[in-house]
Amino acid sequence: MRKKDNATNLHKALTIIGWVLCVLLVPILIVNCTLLVKSFVNKDAVPDFGGTLPLIVLTDSMYPDIKSGDLIICKTIQAQDVAEGDVISFYDPAGNGTSVVTHKVVAVINEDGKLSFRTRGINNNTDDRLPVPADKVIAEYTGLRIPGAGNLAIFMQSTAGLLVCVILPIILFVGYDVIRRRIYEKTRGDDMAALKAELAALKAANAAKEAENGEICVTPEE
Repeated sequence: MRKKDNATNLHKALTIIGWVLCVLLVPILIVNCTLLVKSFVNKDAVPDFGGTLPLIVLTDSMYPDIKSGDLIICKTIQAQDVAEGDVISFYDPAGNGTSVVTHKVVAVINEDGKLSFRTRGINNNTDDRLPVPADKVIAEYTGLRIPGAGNLAIFMQSTAGLLVCVILPIILFVGYDVIRRRIYEKTRGDDMAALKAELAALKAANAAKEAENGEICVTPEE
């Protein structure tokens, strides 16, 4: 009985672990797939999920508020809604057109109806060389960052990261499911065997009782 209880408890524990993994992994999978599809559909835009953008920080220009290797969460914003003091992410006007920078707005410039922004990394001594045109603004930093998660995201994009973070979890999940099923089938088989043994014992007991009653009721003829 104790062995049976242990197997049942193990089965329940594995089932709970499986549900927890699903709850944690499914949303991540949905977000990643959405970002991946958007990155292929529009290669010139930073992919977002419902207006939210996760961005990897590669420098310490915003130290100590934001550090290299952090994963920051930004939200899309209209250029006309940007104000002095906001921290925005934008396509670097001095870059290759695809590099994204996250710096603080130190001045809002409006010349002849053309809106632009003077920006600076708070860890830098000077403002950025070129103002940011309104059409280069991508999003506003929400203040939410996950320290070190950017490094993890970069690692996941490598071959080793793909093996460790994607292939290995799939193998473990499949292995878990196989083990869970085998434990369930073994427990069910043990239950059936125990039930059959109990029924056989009950039949034998009834047969013995009927035989005993038959012997008592029989009277010899004179």
